[in-house]
Amino acid sequence: MKLILLGNAGSGKSTLSKKLIAREPAARLSLDEVAFHNGAERRPLEESIADVEKFIQSHNHWIIEGCYADIIEAVVHECDELIFLNPGIDTCIAHCRSRPWEPEKFNSRQEQDENLDNLIDWVKSYESRVDEYGLSRHRRLYDSYSGKKRELKHTTQYETL
Repeated sequence: MKLILLGNAGSGKSTLSKKLIAREPAARLSLDEVAFHNGAERRPLEESIADVEKFIQSHNHWIIEGCYADIIEAVVHECDELIFLNPGIDTCIAHCRSRPWEPEKFNSRQEQDENLDNLIDWVKSYESRVDEYGLSRHRRLYDSYSGKKRELKHTTQYETL
């Protein structure tokens, strides 16, 4: 398995990757881990891509998940399948509101909760953003990929994987 999960924040990428790995062991890389320096400062793109390439070379079976079209574009040719999770803004917001504490991203549950309004505002802008995190860029990446791919528009479809 060499799988890339692409989608908005809250689309279910992390949850789905963990479910798939429980069924078929594989290394997992959240692109959040390679995209940023401490906090909100984005790393140079070339450094992030180099780290993802090292990850790919180090593992025979893997899942990479994230919303960073600029990073994924550079490595998508390495995957066996690209899955675009696109369940809609309301579902993404609901997932954000119900997500458990993410200690890899936040020092405490309180810190995560204090960031929730910012995250929801960011999720709501998905359809209008034209950056590497927005729907238009994700759509372009998905549509241009010529390998095996699936777009999942309903979380019920996640169960079929």
